[in-house]
This record gives sequence, C-alpha cells and structure tokens, in this order.
Amino acid sequence: MLNVTKEVAAMGRMTVNQLRTKYADVFGESTNGRNKRWLIKRIAWRMQANAEGDLSERARRRAMELANDADLRMTPPRERKPAPAAEEQTVAVTKPVAATTNLLPGTVLKREYKGQTIRATVLADGFEYEGERYKSLSAVAKAVTGQHWNGRLFFGLRKNGGGR
Repeated sequence: MLNVTKEVAAMGRMTVNQLRTKYADVFGESTNGRNKRWLIKRIAWRMQANAEGDLSERARRRAMELANDADLRMTPPRERKPAPAAEEQTVAVTKPVAATTNLLPGTVLKREYKGQTIRATVLADGFEYEGERYKSLSAVAKAVTGQHWNGRLFFGLRKNGGGR
C-alpha cells in the first residue's frame, strides 16, 4: 500500500535531477520541468493514481463529452459604451499626478550602478541610454545589468520589491 505522506517527505529531500529521474520512471517519459514543487506534486499524483487506480473509462468519456460541448467564445467581448450621464459625473482632479505614473519627455533618470552613473533620458516614444533608443525602462535596465529588471524599480521610481 502506498503511503503518500512518506513518499512526498522522501521526495522533498531529493535534488531536482533525482526528481526528474523519478518522474521519468513513474511517467515513462522525461520532463523539461525543473521546478521542485511541481515535480513532487506531479510524481505524487501519478504514484497515487497508479496505486489506487485512475479515472474509470466512463468518467473519461464523460469528461471528453463535456469538453466537446463547452461553449468557446469565437469573438472578442464588445467594447463597453459609457452611460449617457457619464460626462456629467466626470470630475477633473486638480491634484498633481505622482511622478512614478507618468514621466515627461526630457526627464533624465539617474542611478549609480557598480561605480558608474547611469543616465537615461525619457523620450516621447521610449528612452535613450548611451545613444541607443529603448522601448521601456526595463530594456534600459537590462542593457545596463545584463539581467531582467523592473525598470521603475531599477531607477528608484518604485520603492517596493527587492533589489539585486
């Protein structure tokens, strides 16, 4: 009899490569997956299904019938029309917009990174860094660091999240 709890605990001590080998043993095919939690869940599911039995043939047929009868949307949803009195209810806000939401063209963003001063200029249709044009701040940050960064976080326009 299979003890799922013991099996999952044992798999928790395994390396990802050991789990991939176990996955191949249980499923009869290899996987590209390298996420440990996902591998453990899939292996435990398959082991339990093998030990206790999979879906009955009747249940499989019914699932296929339901899938075939499912209504699929063939056209995109229609655009919503504003209510007739929407303009009357619109209020103009006189408060200034936070600097992190809109950057005006011509603004120079500056940041110290590994002993260098990084300057990116905001353009009407993107950003400029060292004479090159970029579509996003994230693209600038990636050009600087070689890694994917949230551009607003990299240039200090957003304070939440971890740094690198």
